[in-house]
Amino acid sequence: MAILVKTEQAEVTIVKEYVNDVFEQVKKRNPNEVEFHQAVKEVFDSLIPVLTKNTKYIHHGILERIVEPERMISFRVPWVDDQGNVKVNRGFRVQYNSAIGPYKGGLRFHPSVNASIIKFLGFEQIFKNALTGQPIGGGKGGADFDPKGKSDGEIMRFTQSFMTELSKYIGPDTDIPAGDIGVGAREIGYLFGQYKKIRGGYEAGVLTGKGVGYGGSLGRKEATGYGTVYFVDEMLKDKGLSFSGSTVIVSGSGNVSIYAIEKAVQLGAKVVACSDSSGYIYDKNGINLDTVKQLKEVEYKRISEYVNHHPEAEYHEGCAGIWSIPCDIALPCATQNEIDEAAAKQLVANNVKAIGEGANMPSTLEAISVFLENDVLFGPAKAANAGGVSVSALEMAQNSGRISWSFEDVDNKLQEIMKDIYESSKRSAAEYDVPGNFIVGANISGFTKVADAMISQGVI
Repeated sequence: MAILVKTEQAEVTIVKEYVNDVFEQVKKRNPNEVEFHQAVKEVFDSLIPVLTKNTKYIHHGILERIVEPERMISFRVPWVDDQGNVKVNRGFRVQYNSAIGPYKGGLRFHPSVNASIIKFLGFEQIFKNALTGQPIGGGKGGADFDPKGKSDGEIMRFTQSFMTELSKYIGPDTDIPAGDIGVGAREIGYLFGQYKKIRGGYEAGVLTGKGVGYGGSLGRKEATGYGTVYFVDEMLKDKGLSFSGSTVIVSGSGNVSIYAIEKAVQLGAKVVACSDSSGYIYDKNGINLDTVKQLKEVEYKRISEYVNHHPEAEYHEGCAGIWSIPCDIALPCATQNEIDEAAAKQLVANNVKAIGEGANMPSTLEAISVFLENDVLFGPAKAANAGGVSVSALEMAQNSGRISWSFEDVDNKLQEIMKDIYESSKRSAAEYDVPGNFIVGANISGFTKVADAMISQGVI
């Protein structure tokens, strides 16, 4: 037995050294791309058990191949503002992995967008999409354009210029973008219109998140937020807990946040805080979602305006303080790395029971360690926020069949998908002796599906 244990430990050590060597190569070949490095390390660390048990993934060079995008596109986006000034932004599309289907992933318009952000998002998307059980590969895109403060005309001219270049690389069976931060129904509409004009035909399946009146799916705008809550609900039920009667914090106030709030309230929770990039509101009586929707979806105003409608609420400058509010469940739905180690410790000190990542990589690696060390239920982004891309795939299916499903049908399918993601993540975690660790479970479950397809298709 001692010899066996020693041999197993030696094998693990060898695999760890191999994984570290590949990771060091990633850092060397992608200098200063800290977000991308963070995403790769989180996945790589999770894969050590599966690589030790299944050395075929090492022999076939899967790690070395999966970290390299199949294609990385960068392009200029010239446009004219309302004063007649010519502006130039930079656009990106990473077509990361097509082993199990066409590239699929959103477009982000935000001044922080750069190659590192797009690559980290695209890398995460590979495994997230695999978890959905739908035939879609991983991709992502966007531009360092800031929609805030821009007129409808400026946004239309920018999106048209962006699509003029992007249209060369996408298609219903090649690459299907959707929305993300800064890209909502308005932007998708302008993008689709320009694509249609350029192509001279009606290819409904080229974009998802479209308006219901022109090929969109009922339930799509709710899907990411609803899906996050559905995943967390599965975690809670396994521990005899519930949203009902729980106090919840949801960061952000965009599409994901709004519908995470909506579903949490429907399940009996009281959501007391949400935020935007300027600050956060705290309403001890529970957030009035109708007001938030009016401010954010109709008037495109700052969340600080909320207190003008509800004087009993508090507004605080800055976003970090939202995590100091005592809660049972925290749903970070704003942006990457919004929960750092200090915020995680504050949440733990306030007896938080569960975290559900509605945004992409909203917790730092240090924060995740704090949650796991303190037995906080943790739903990682690539599992918990997969609802949006799941319904995007359902939208693609409806477009292909030239049919439209009811909201109830779509929502039922979404609930089934999120439950399947939870069960597969739970099963993989248990199989590799880390029960309850949904980070490891989700990463392994998504990775093995993609890796096996890559092996089957040869070295390409």
